[in-house]
Amino acid sequence: MCGRFTLHTPPAVLAEYFDIDAIPEMAASYNIAPSQSVAAVRRPGEHRELVLLRWGLLPSWAKEAKTNYSMINARAETVAEKPAYRTAFRQRRCLIPADGFYEWKLTPDGKQPYYIRMQCEEVFALAGLWEHWERQDEVVESCSIIVTEANDTIRPVHDRMPVIIRPSDYDRWLDPECRDAAAMKELLQPWPAGEMTAYPVSKYVNRPANNDARCIEPVT
Repeated sequence: MCGRFTLHTPPAVLAEYFDIDAIPEMAASYNIAPSQSVAAVRRPGEHRELVLLRWGLLPSWAKEAKTNYSMINARAETVAEKPAYRTAFRQRRCLIPADGFYEWKLTPDGKQPYYIRMQCEEVFALAGLWEHWERQDEVVESCSIIVTEANDTIRPVHDRMPVIIRPSDYDRWLDPECRDAAAMKELLQPWPAGEMTAYPVSKYVNRPANNDARCIEPVT
């Protein structure tokens, strides 16, 4: 699964990387947690836009605007069939910018957090889905991150990892007219292990309120 991640890449860099004209005001975050607002790139029309969505998908048919924490992730194996995700998977896909994410390894001394990022330390895009919910005057736009089996770098820590979309596939992934579920599922593969690194960090990150660079500092 993917339950925490970071985004501290400067907005100007994000705008250039994702080819977006305007970026909403947002602070660097080293400890993004479920139910918080996360940056997401989508293409509702001819051009891409970056918006803030609540992390934890709220289906359009839900009766109440409650976030179910179990819906922060959608499994790649079943995302095209599950009622909560299948329509969004066909029509409302998004990219969720990140520069790293956390997983916890079970050890004799408890759960040890690890920070996982690209070896090049550059920003990347997690595969996401977004949904629009509206009742009377209340509107909620939310998202979920798609996860798949872990690669060899992450497997010693956790058996799942978020799907990362290649830049060459951004246009296809974001195109709302591409509704071939089988073709989209082909993109939901583990990222090459050799391009990633994972290292232990302090349990300081366990508390969502702790949100600064100390979260990603390596520990021995």
